[in-house]
Amino acid sequence: MKVVLFVCVENAGRSQMAEGFFRKYAPKGFQAASAGTRPAGEINPLAVQAMKEAGVDITGQKSKIITEDMIRGSVRAVNMGCMDRAECPVLFLNDPVDWGIEDPKGKPIEKVRLIRDDIERRVKELVRDLENS
Repeated sequence: MKVVLFVCVENAGRSQMAEGFFRKYAPKGFQAASAGTRPAGEINPLAVQAMKEAGVDITGQKSKIITEDMIRGSVRAVNMGCMDRAECPVLFLNDPVDWGIEDPKGKPIEKVRLIRDDIERRVKELVRDLENS
């Protein structure tokens, strides 16, 4: 299986939503993983709620720390918009895609839904790119 890795600092919101959507839409032969440099320990409850509303259950996913092996083992790494070379230099080995998505942490559910919808759109685009490459 080819791994697509979604990365953010806490691995509690954006990257978890992206992982959930990628699991839903993944092309054959691909799987999702997500991680962060400072895992939060639990997924943002509003991200879980927003994803449930979209028909994707991420309650079983866990916040985890990124490792060099995860990065080297991925065919594509997606920086959700919160990493830089100083914070996580290893991430930049595989020339990650940078989505620049706003952090849902501390935002009201209405904003989390907008972030969720943006992530879903980007994941669908990524899947199309992977299918056509």
